[in-house]
Amino acid sequence: MRSELIDDRSACTVRRLFVSDMHNAVYLITAKASGEQILIDAADDIDALESLLREGAADTNRPATLRLIVTTHAHWDHTRAIAALAARTGAKVAIGRDDAQQLLEERDISADVLLDHEDRVEVEGAAFDVIALRGHTPGSVALATTEGHPFLLFTGDSLFPGGLGNTGNDPERFAQLFDDVTSRLFDRFGDETRVLPGHGEATTLGAERPALPAWRERGW
Repeated sequence: MRSELIDDRSACTVRRLFVSDMHNAVYLITAKASGEQILIDAADDIDALESLLREGAADTNRPATLRLIVTTHAHWDHTRAIAALAARTGAKVAIGRDDAQQLLEERDISADVLLDHEDRVEVEGAAFDVIALRGHTPGSVALATTEGHPFLLFTGDSLFPGGLGNTGNDPERFAQLFDDVTSRLFDRFGDETRVLPGHGEATTLGAERPALPAWRERGW
């Protein structure tokens, strides 16, 4: 199983690997100038993730080092390989503040970095804005590139092609997620912005924007 190079920029590369029977997307950002890496959602299969790191290492002429494992939210299918990967690499673990307790209770992992809305996540040569998208879980976060075009949004399970993430048929949770996605993603970023979700294929904000009224009407 090999990763796919889905974005190659002057400063960094982005690779994607699908793992598990739930088709979880794992993303690896490698900064070319420093070799420092960020992995988004260590969902499963530690051997596959280590292979992903090696493939990312080939994108830089510097020694590659995984510095940070960012977890978009604490649901079990996105967290299965965090402990093993952190132990093998020494990388720090980051998660939204309001999901940290679930990660601790379910995986016995105490996050090194608690993420809040408008924080920044960075290694030498790559930086991302943290965007809280509450509703799928209380502490769900997305990461957004801060330079280069098109912008990239790593949205976890909060935004997919065709709709929002599951909010448990709870109108309040849906309204919160819809409002966050609308104001913090669609109102901020242009149509060419690429959406890289936690399962399945990518989309763009432009492809999804016309459906916003229908999503609000149907409530999911």
